[in-house]
Amino acid sequence: MKAIVYEKYGPPEVLQLKEVEKPSPKDNEVLIKVHAASVNAADWHLLTADIFLVRLMTGLFKPKNQIPGLDIAGRVEAVGKNVSRFKLGDEVFGDIGHGSFAEYAIGNENQLALKPSNLSFDEAAAVPVAGLTALQGLRDSGKIQTGQKVLINGAAGGVGTFAVQTAKAFGAEVTAVCSTRNLEQARRLGADHVIDYTQEDFTKSGKQYDLIFAANGYHSLAEYKQTLTSKGVYVMAGGKSRQIFDALLLGSWLSEKNGRRLGSISAHMDMQDLLTLKEMLEAGKIAPVIDKRFPLSQTAEAMRYLGTGHARGKVVITVAE
Repeated sequence: MKAIVYEKYGPPEVLQLKEVEKPSPKDNEVLIKVHAASVNAADWHLLTADIFLVRLMTGLFKPKNQIPGLDIAGRVEAVGKNVSRFKLGDEVFGDIGHGSFAEYAIGNENQLALKPSNLSFDEAAAVPVAGLTALQGLRDSGKIQTGQKVLINGAAGGVGTFAVQTAKAFGAEVTAVCSTRNLEQARRLGADHVIDYTQEDFTKSGKQYDLIFAANGYHSLAEYKQTLTSKGVYVMAGGKSRQIFDALLLGSWLSEKNGRRLGSISAHMDMQDLLTLKEMLEAGKIAPVIDKRFPLSQTAEAMRYLGTGHARGKVVITVAE
């Protein structure tokens, strides 16, 4: 089978399309014929090891798992003997951890759910990591409540587009921060207010929010803190390396015992949460926004485009018709 392989950390140029052996599922695993995958900031970090902690988790000098790709959508080709949730031919989607940039991939049955009936494979592949990040960040880390004033910083990207819709689904009053060209998209997704960051710095406006979700955090923690209400919450979901480390290392230190809280979210695969996303998708409460599609052979170009930081929604890898 064909797969994208990287044998060393580096820029997108290290990605190569190669013939590799087709995998076989173990007892609790599912073999999936991949129809589509999508790229995430996590894929970029795993590829480039621009955050040194990546090397501690995935290999100090070279990646242990050499076929990248987290998000997947496809059809079940084979199942292990202990698999009870899926059968041959089922259409599934999920976050398998690695290996989705290939014609066939392996996933544990608890990493997958049946594909939403109203979504194509391309659309379903755009959901898992970004959708889970928005859901877990707003609901679990942010403790979002109906009627709260919620600001989404970085509302135009993959996570940000899901965050705007998810916050609205929870009944919040949503302010979306994005560039000029993305203001109308944010309104279409349900944002009550939009801020063009090229024209206005929301941290200097004097307005305060109950919850700030930074899908692309680029302000300092002190600036975010002053923009929170007295018991407001800041959740960092993505940004430059410095913002990520600041939230991880300084967030709890700057938090107040009975007041403002600052922290981060690192999404994790959770089957029940994936099923929650499926229900929300089928109910029309959220929908993926796809910016561009690339064939498997152009995965390096897809990663390079993601790396520019200007993707409007998700970037999808199409594998099979």
